[in-house]
Amino acid sequence: MRMQKEHWPEVRDIYEMGIMSEHATFETEAPSWELWSATHDLACRLVAIDTTTEKVIGWAALAPISGREVYEGVGETSVYIHQDERGRGVGGTLLEALIEKAEAEGYWMLQAGIFPENDYSLRIHRRKGFREVGVRERIGKMQGRWRNVVLLERRSQVVGVDEEDNYDD
Repeated sequence: MRMQKEHWPEVRDIYEMGIMSEHATFETEAPSWELWSATHDLACRLVAIDTTTEKVIGWAALAPISGREVYEGVGETSVYIHQDERGRGVGGTLLEALIEKAEAEGYWMLQAGIFPENDYSLRIHRRKGFREVGVRERIGKMQGRWRNVVLLERRSQVVGVDEEDNYDD
């Protein structure tokens, strides 16, 4: 289901769980809805809702990696699952739906930066066709400690670069 502003309190709570885990993001607090919304693609933000409780149990969103025209069609994934729902397939389902939505919106390449300790997120991204392209070593400090980030990418088989385009190999 597409994320709406009214989902934000539950989405923010789940985001804060990720922040508290220290394995999901360098962020130290969740932003306001306005700031978060301004940096994420309006069409590519999804929530998973428990049909029994009507509660948000996970969310996924896509942020363009840059406003520069040369990077048009390249986005970065975010997938967050409520701590009580992890391991039940919610993350994989959300990521798959995000990929489909992103391709429908013209994204040809998705990337993810994931802490190496976040085995769950690495697994679901790899299962959905992401490949590791490198490790950004000591890319940022968290609570005084340097952290690495595994960089993954997934190139669309649906949306692509024209074969006739020139490119450097």
